Amino acid sequence: MPNTSVKTTPFSEFKPGNYSDGSPFDEVQYLECKIILKPDRFTSVKSFKDYSEIVRRAADEFKVGFSTAGTAGQKPQIREIIFLDTADFKLYNNAFILRRRIAYEDGFPVGDPEIVFKFRHPDLQKAAAMDVRPNIAGNYRIKFKQEALPLRDQVGGYRLLFSHNAQFGLSQAPEGDRQSFAAIARALPALETLKASENERIELVNQTFVEEVLQDLGTLDFGKGITAKANSALWRSRSDHKPLVGEFSFQCKFQRRNELHVKAVERGRQFFIALQQVGRDWVSLGTTKTGIVYHLKGNPPQSHE
Repeated sequence: MPNTSVKTTPFSEFKPGNYSDGSPFDEVQYLECKIILKPDRFTSVKSFKDYSEIVRRAADEFKVGFSTAGTAGQKPQIREIIFLDTADFKLYNNAFILRRRIAYEDGFPVGDPEIVFKFRHPDLQKAAAMDVRPNIAGNYRIKFKQEALPLRDQVGGYRLLFSHNAQFGLSQAPEGDRQSFAAIARALPALETLKASENERIELVNQTFVEEVLQDLGTLDFGKGITAKANSALWRSRSDHKPLVGEFSFQCKFQRRNELHVKAVERGRQFFIALQQVGRDWVSLGTTKTGIVYHLKGNPPQSHE
C-alpha cells in the first residue's frame, strides 16, 4: 500500500451525536475523488477526450470498468459560478463556502440558480457536528461527502476532506437584502457563530465570475456494485476567458456503510493513485478549484482545504 503521508479517519471512528434540536448527525453518503489539473492543458473539447484516454489507461491497469456509452457526441455543459464572502473572507477563513451556480443552454440561463452552502474540513467529526441545515421555508438537500485529493506536494498519495453541504434553489431562499451578512446568517444559522459587525456585507469574491465547462466522461465500475460517474471540467474567468483551473472527479453514492465492499474501495484507491501517476503531466498540486478563485488577487485567506 502506498504511503499516503496523511492520517485518514475511517468511518469506524465516527461518533454519532445530535444537533441542538435532537436530530442525529448526518453521516457520509458520498465518496468523491478529485484531481486538480493544469488549466493550460484544456485548449478545446478534444482535451477532454485526451484526458479520458489517460483515465482508461489507469482503469485498465487495475481492472476497473470504464464505460463511455451515452457520452459519445455529448457537448460540454456550461455553468456560471460565483463565490460570496465578506471583504476579509470571514467564511472561507472558518472553513465555510457559499456559492451560486447557474446552468446555461444555448447561451441562456435555465432553471433555478443553485445555492450551495458547505462546511469543508479535514476532521470528520467536526464536519459532521456542523449543522449546515438552512432556516428556510423552501426545500433543500443535504449532501455529506468524503473527498479524496492528491497530496499537496507530490503525486502518488491522497489526503481527505469532509464536505458537509446544503443545497437549495435561489427561489427557496428568503427575500430581502441578500448581501446583508446578518440576513444570510439568519437563513444559514451555522454562520451565526462568526463575529460580524451589524452592517457587514457579503460580496463577490475577487470580483470573479467563473465559467465552468463540464464534460461527462463516462462511468467507472469498481466491482461489487460500486460505480461512479466521472467528469472533467475547466474553470475560466468569464470576463476574459482566462483559464483558471481544471479538474477530474468521480463520485459514488451509498445509503449504508456496509454497501462499500472492501475490495471495491481498495480498487478505487489504487486507481486514484495510479491515475495521478499516469497523468502526472496534467496534475496541479496543492490547491482546490475554490482555493484558486480565493487566491486570484493576493492576500490569500487561511485555507482549511
